[in-house]
Amino acid sequence: MSEQRQQLRHHLEACRASTLQLTASLTPAEYDQQAHPDFSPVGWHLGHIALTESRWILQHLAGADCPLAAYHQLFAADGLPKAARQHLPDLPQVLELLQAVRQRVWGYLGIAPLDQQLRLWLWLLQHECQHAETISLVLALHRHPVGNGEFKIQNSEFKVSTPLPVSCPAAPAAPVYLPPTTVTLGYDGVEGLDNERPVHRVKVKGFWLDPYPVTQGEFRGFMAAGGYAHSDYWSPQGWAWQQRAQVSRPRYWCDQPAREDHPVCGVSYYEAEAYATFVGKRLPTEVEWERAAGWSAVGDQLGPYPWGQALPQIHQANLGGQVGQTTPVHHYPAGQTDLGIRDLIGNVWEWTASWFEPYPGFQSFPYGGYSAAYFDRQHRVLRGGSWATRPWALRSTLRNWYHPYVREIFAGFRCAQDADGSLPTLRERR
Repeated sequence: MSEQRQQLRHHLEACRASTLQLTASLTPAEYDQQAHPDFSPVGWHLGHIALTESRWILQHLAGADCPLAAYHQLFAADGLPKAARQHLPDLPQVLELLQAVRQRVWGYLGIAPLDQQLRLWLWLLQHECQHAETISLVLALHRHPVGNGEFKIQNSEFKVSTPLPVSCPAAPAAPVYLPPTTVTLGYDGVEGLDNERPVHRVKVKGFWLDPYPVTQGEFRGFMAAGGYAHSDYWSPQGWAWQQRAQVSRPRYWCDQPAREDHPVCGVSYYEAEAYATFVGKRLPTEVEWERAAGWSAVGDQLGPYPWGQALPQIHQANLGGQVGQTTPVHHYPAGQTDLGIRDLIGNVWEWTASWFEPYPGFQSFPYGGYSAAYFDRQHRVLRGGSWATRPWALRSTLRNWYHPYVREIFAGFRCAQDADGSLPTLRERR
């Protein structure tokens, strides 16, 4: 087997092992019941992974019959509404489906023309990563009481070798100045998703960026000042949402002193925007965020990560379920930029001020609706990945997107400021 095939198989096997690790302690309720109306049960995600692999590799590439054709309506993304996805085959049966498809995939991998197909194989790898992260999210919703307590969704495949400290020296609070430059936005590597392409040049003005995501300790000040009850901090859309939602703290809030230097986790875009207004700042655009993560202080391109080209390692970022929760924002100095900006990769997804829109010259892959269906100016872009994001689906150019009211994802944020200190009005932010 060629080195390229061996490497691809190694990544597929490691990703699958990390997916299956999440099923080790499932309860029946966690397996087949919804934890939230917007998210499917864990068992559905497992079946969907198997069906998608079968359809794209065995049927689309190999030209074989889809062995899971009988499960198409149940496990297809457009088959059943989420509330109807709770009547599933039992867990052993779904695990057998995963294994049966994978064994046939291994047979085809030995003869597949990878020079023509590699992009689709890598898309499929990232597809499983994305659903594995959603499984972690669903388990967190099942296991974490709203706004109270602590949880871990740990993956032994990425376990840290040393325990995390209870507390670390505080990170510097001063914002970092990034001078104006022109950057190449996006990623044209073979693993790049359609919405990361094509790469294009963009001028970026100078701006200030916080060196780490907003922590629980910092966000506590917003809560203590009655930030959730004062409309002055909220955009009109955000305040209308808050009036309906009536939330008073982030979804994954944990009232323990040791968590004060962890990033706030489980906030909507509206909550992030309100906090930024409260402290006299704003959210960065996705162009600013990518400029900070992928480019040096003087404007030299770094690669897909703040440290260059290599896939993330466990000493550089909190990812892959290695810890099972957030970590202090200053715990991974090896992953920081040359300006000392930390946690751009892993820990929490970071809301940006940008709508999810196509880059100039966008072309769909592998099918028309994968990204294009969400170019509706109803979804905000998040960047950077979370503690549950697998390394194969994580880079500084990768774009995630959600409705601005969603707070169940592992999302936080960091703040930015214009170089001249000016801020857009609430009306301009809409």
